[in-house]
Amino acid sequence: MTLTLNLPPELEQYLLQEAKQQGLSVEAVTLQLLTNSILLRQKQADAVNLVQSWIDDEDVEEQQETGQYLIRALDEDRLSERKLFPLEKKGITW
Repeated sequence: MTLTLNLPPELEQYLLQEAKQQGLSVEAVTLQLLTNSILLRQKQADAVNLVQSWIDDEDVEEQQETGQYLIRALDEDRLSERKLFPLEKKGITW
């Protein structure tokens, strides 16, 4: 597909500067930036969908078990003897 774009002068300067720094054509740099932007948005959408699927998961017992496991693992894998999640603070600070 061929596109013709009217760019603001600031954007044109940016693309020219990037092309010069990378030793590529303006077209190649523009395509690279557009591709990276689309891929980033897709990764973000995938991450949002994954988190939403976790939220929508109705297995509350499994979620609680996983949360308890994570708390234990974080407390056990510390260089300090001080717990991140002390039992006496449960319901107060976490």
